[in-house]
Amino acid sequence: MRRLRLGRCFGFSLIEVLVALAIVAVAMLAGLKATGALADHSERQVLALLGQVCTDNEWIRLRLAPRLPDVGTYDVECLQAGQTLVTRVDVRHTSNPGLRHVSVHVLKHEQVVFEVSNVVGGPLR
Repeated sequence: MRRLRLGRCFGFSLIEVLVALAIVAVAMLAGLKATGALADHSERQVLALLGQVCTDNEWIRLRLAPRLPDVGTYDVECLQAGQTLVTRVDVRHTSNPGLRHVSVHVLKHEQVVFEVSNVVGGPLR
């Protein structure tokens, strides 16, 4: 460092530079963590949208069927946007014999991505 005539030094000491680098490193780490959280959230939103499409497809198939769905549980493979999802349909009796309680769960690696439950009636005659 150069000295002024009065004996004072100017410039930054090594400690000051290291503290500034530490602050910048912490700020960059926080930014990286936020970016990772955004990417995870984006992936979850895409899976939820694909799950909704699979659920809609199954509901349409059930509503267009000529008769009430059989009671029980079955799986249907759903390929959307290059991803394979499993649509698990659970059909149960209701107190009304003309209705069925249907729960549709969309799974990715055995984890629920999207689910909907509703009551389905038979075709009108």
